Amino acid sequence: MSLSPTAGLKHSGSLFSLALDVLRTLPRRPFQLREFIQQSWFIASVTILPTALVSIPFGAVIALQIGSLTRQLGAQSFSGAASVLAVLREASPIVTALLIAGAGGSAICADLGARKIREEIDAMEVLGIDPIHRLVVPRVLGSMAVAVLLNGLVSVVGVSGGYFFNVVMQHGTPGAYLASFTTLAQLPDLYWAELKALIFGAIAAIVASYKGLNAKGGPKGVGDAVNQSVVITFMLLFVTNFVMTAVYFQLVPQRG
Repeated sequence: MSLSPTAGLKHSGSLFSLALDVLRTLPRRPFQLREFIQQSWFIASVTILPTALVSIPFGAVIALQIGSLTRQLGAQSFSGAASVLAVLREASPIVTALLIAGAGGSAICADLGARKIREEIDAMEVLGIDPIHRLVVPRVLGSMAVAVLLNGLVSVVGVSGGYFFNVVMQHGTPGAYLASFTTLAQLPDLYWAELKALIFGAIAAIVASYKGLNAKGGPKGVGDAVNQSVVITFMLLFVTNFVMTAVYFQLVPQRG
């Protein structure tokens, strides 16, 4: 992969072009339902367990840090509200995005890259089959659907882990922890977190598909494409998360 500025602009433009092609191809029929179900199940199978395991320490760390801080400030009654807010707004979408990109996205890139170096993609184009409609769109939709579901899983596991560590490890009051849930958190926080997960899933799948469809150089090229797709996805996810968080604070009034 060239490091020249021109090559960087070219790759950025090609990636954006692929995203527009996916958006344009979404309404096309027939919809590849079987491929969508297979890819959704595959992405879910490789991400559910790691996501659940990662979300437990995430919730625990947040609960321990916030519990310690609120105890120093004399505001222990707000520890539950602050923990839920941190898990719901930031931790859940980020954990979901990292696992979707690291596990699901790398698998998508490896699959499409292997098809590319075996010239299966070229053969589909010769036969008049659009690879974006046949292969990329089902994977993007599957990644988005799984990301939304995983975000809910991370939220539940993260909040449960935070409750356990706050009450058991820091001797917090269970009633106060539960009663403070709605003090700062609100339903738009959950809706925006799900929207974040939806967009993060789309970004991960589109970047993985782009790198896979442009893999070259044999098996080594596929491995390089997988590494590049994960790194690029992480960078885009953190930038997108910052932008969406800033927009959310401007649109939704916060509870005080």
